[in-house]
Amino acid sequence: MAPDPTRLFASPRARRRALFHALLATLLLVGVTILLRRQVAFLADAEAARAYVRGFGVWAPLALIVLQALQVVLVPVPGQVLAAVAGYLFGPWWGTLYNVVGIGIGSAAAFWLSRRFGRGYVERMVAEDALATFDGFVERRGLLTLFVLFLLPGLPDDAICFVGGLTHIPLRRLVVVAVVGRAPAFFLANVFGDLLATGDVGVAVGLLVFVTGLSALGYANRERIARRLNEWRR
Repeated sequence: MAPDPTRLFASPRARRRALFHALLATLLLVGVTILLRRQVAFLADAEAARAYVRGFGVWAPLALIVLQALQVVLVPVPGQVLAAVAGYLFGPWWGTLYNVVGIGIGSAAAFWLSRRFGRGYVERMVAEDALATFDGFVERRGLLTLFVLFLLPGLPDDAICFVGGLTHIPLRRLVVVAVVGRAPAFFLANVFGDLLATGDVGVAVGLLVFVTGLSALGYANRERIARRLNEWRR
């Protein structure tokens, strides 16, 4: 039986795992907030937080760039979370620039690692359903389709980087497409962070709801999107 393209989780086990991770993340967030309530109160003052970060000079942007690069390869947190933090601390334009640099480095590393160590490595790094959906896809349809995959919200961008590395497309072109395709979503995340910093909470919430809705639609329909793109230009 073909998989339902509108199903959010591949199996009940995947659903339980996602709910467990969400509960664990919530508990950790609450615990950290309680333990560090003084620091949280300080961070809630955007001007004070930005002034504090500026005190570190070039090291603060470098730290963000390194973290953003590592999240592509290691996937400990969604990149958009770091992007929102960057928007809060650095503003939408500088925050986006630092994020794009980090994403470029991380994407290049993911492409290179999958190309260097091959399919076995990718199978260990990428979820089975994502690999099944996008395996060989970029090789067949080319860079323009890869750009669309990166541009659409809700698709597993980091997993697509690893899968894309299995192609014969030159590494430089893969990196350019990954950076350009992912930049709009990261810019919106930075704008969200900046809106929180400037106190425009209502607009920030509206933007968050809009982007989250698009991402949910993209994720729920990822197989359908892949099929449509695979049929494109035939």
